[in-house]
Amino acid sequence: MARDLFNRYLWLVDTIRRYGRISRAELDECWRRSPFSQGEALPRRTFYNYRQAVEELFNVEIKCDSKTYEYYIDDSDTHNEGMTDWLLNTAAVNDVLSNSREIADRIFIEDVPSARHHLAPAIDAIKECHPMRFDYLPYYRTRPTLGVVIEPYFLKIFRQRWYVTGRNVEENRVKTYALDRISSLNILPEVFEPDPSFDAEEYVRYLFGIVSSKGEPRRIALRTDSRQAKYFRALPLHHTQEEAVHDAYSIFYYKMKITDDLVSELLSYGARIEVLEPPELRARLLSDLTEALKHYM
Repeated sequence: MARDLFNRYLWLVDTIRRYGRISRAELDECWRRSPFSQGEALPRRTFYNYRQAVEELFNVEIKCDSKTYEYYIDDSDTHNEGMTDWLLNTAAVNDVLSNSREIADRIFIEDVPSARHHLAPAIDAIKECHPMRFDYLPYYRTRPTLGVVIEPYFLKIFRQRWYVTGRNVEENRVKTYALDRISSLNILPEVFEPDPSFDAEEYVRYLFGIVSSKGEPRRIALRTDSRQAKYFRALPLHHTQEEAVHDAYSIFYYKMKITDDLVSELLSYGARIEVLEPPELRARLLSDLTEALKHYM
């Protein structure tokens, strides 16, 4: 019963978002055609309860236009819209998988240990402004750094791994840590005052991945064949992506900072792309490719 109710919430949000704006009569008609209605209209009180539950579970407010009496979801905040999509997609996938246990041996997913062990306390620390203390062992070291204390600012997921970014208290600078490389995590009782000058949205605006850079964002141009262009159209490399289409190729333009994460990503495309600008990024890839080629000569 609880699972069925949860699916009804997902259905309501998905239906209203697909329509953009929908009247109560139109919503009732959609409801009658859904697998939940048994041919009956959606009772007014039930609709009200579902709206309340959706707001509590997903932080999605279903509003009503007082002039047209149409229902809609306000997606003016693009970050919240992306977060809402991620939550709804995750919830929908989880529900589908939980209903498919009889074929569990034929469904393969990636393990995300950081989400299982440290995500919840990290979220609590951010919400309550409590410092986090932990030991940290990055991949490039053999021994952990003990007793790292940060004032956590935000979380980000990248390549199926969760990262927390915050001010390292001892070093007095903003740093990022992979949750799956953290051990002995403790949430400290004291409360810190968030830095009012720090803007998390601005911090990540021109980043690909999680590694930051003090450099300014650069205009980046990538030439791709028509096949790779289809992939970039379906799944943009970055939210600043623009495309100039030519007969046999496309050129994609971005505004991003040049970071190790970006270089690694571009290298992974091999001969399918060519960096046209800026020259320093083109030179960086040429140097890395030349070094890699030495292993095969």
